[in-house]
Amino acid sequence: MTVKFRPEIKDLVPYKPGKPIKDVKREYGLTEVIKLASNENPLGSSPKAKEAIIKCAEELNLYPDGNTTDLKEALAKALGIKPSQILPSSGSDEMVDQISKTFINSGDEVVMADVTFPRYLSTAIMMGGTPVVVPLKDFTYDIDAMEKAITDKTKLVWLCNPNNPTGTMFTEKKLLDFLDKVPKDVVVVYDEAYNEYVTRDDYPKNSLPLLDKYPNIIIMRTFSKIYGLAALRVGYTIAAEEIIENINKIRGPFNVNTAAQMAAIAALEDQAFVKESYRVNKEGKEFLYATFDEMGIWYAPSETNHIFIDAKKDCQEVFVELQKRGMIIRPIFKTYIRVSIGTMDQNKKFIELLKEVLA
Repeated sequence: MTVKFRPEIKDLVPYKPGKPIKDVKREYGLTEVIKLASNENPLGSSPKAKEAIIKCAEELNLYPDGNTTDLKEALAKALGIKPSQILPSSGSDEMVDQISKTFINSGDEVVMADVTFPRYLSTAIMMGGTPVVVPLKDFTYDIDAMEKAITDKTKLVWLCNPNNPTGTMFTEKKLLDFLDKVPKDVVVVYDEAYNEYVTRDDYPKNSLPLLDKYPNIIIMRTFSKIYGLAALRVGYTIAAEEIIENINKIRGPFNVNTAAQMAAIAALEDQAFVKESYRVNKEGKEFLYATFDEMGIWYAPSETNHIFIDAKKDCQEVFVELQKRGMIIRPIFKTYIRVSIGTMDQNKKFIELLKEVLA
């Protein structure tokens, strides 16, 4: 082919999402399939969000509010910050792309962990950046090693806390010590997509005060997890106004659709749904921990809605065998798999099928 592609994308591979339920049913002739692969909320979403989507049908002929005005105002009111410090996006995935396009030049170093959200790596490479990959320590971010990896070529650092896929977290003290040492011209992106699920007291539950002391920090959040709006693709970023203004320059018009905006506003108002989602997740996690302990299965202590475990068998083999039985999980690497925490019935079914496969 005579068409030339950018050399930066030569070795990139497309992101591989969790396998859809319909595909598994079709492939194995199953009538019932449980998906615990993509960290989705097993309770669904707020009834208020569903009502908002029905109302949205009246506006299908109109372009979305390109400024996401109402959503930004609702978030600003809930968080106690200014709308000008907020930028909604089509999920966290789009914002990872936008941040990389805004800051990374060819040759810039980008510091990240080795087992974390894969888009950090691919977008750095896409922009011609040089990934500086720091190994996890006990499947947790090694913050001290990440600080030492920063050089005068470093442009950006990605922090995912709690981490996906391992579910582990680092403490507020670790974060503050790190931010104190990072040069002010290095952008620190703090991705807290799972923060609403955290149970530990030493986690930085309220990261917003960091904005005043560290103007180089960008905080990322999402409605895909505890709010259960993954299908609508809506997240948001919080940062200094100058950072938001510059990311906004490369944002595509109408990137957050009307249904997503209206449902997110409604979901934000339904904190009772959030509390119930937290309770169900905590209860499910404790059940799975106790069962894994009985089975002698190692797991990483999780502060998310998923658990990273060592299945002691090839992860792809476990993945396929569970699929045949109507259970979708996520193979990670070697013998490690990630399972989302479901309803109690789903969790018990997962354990039943996992015992069959491991036997």
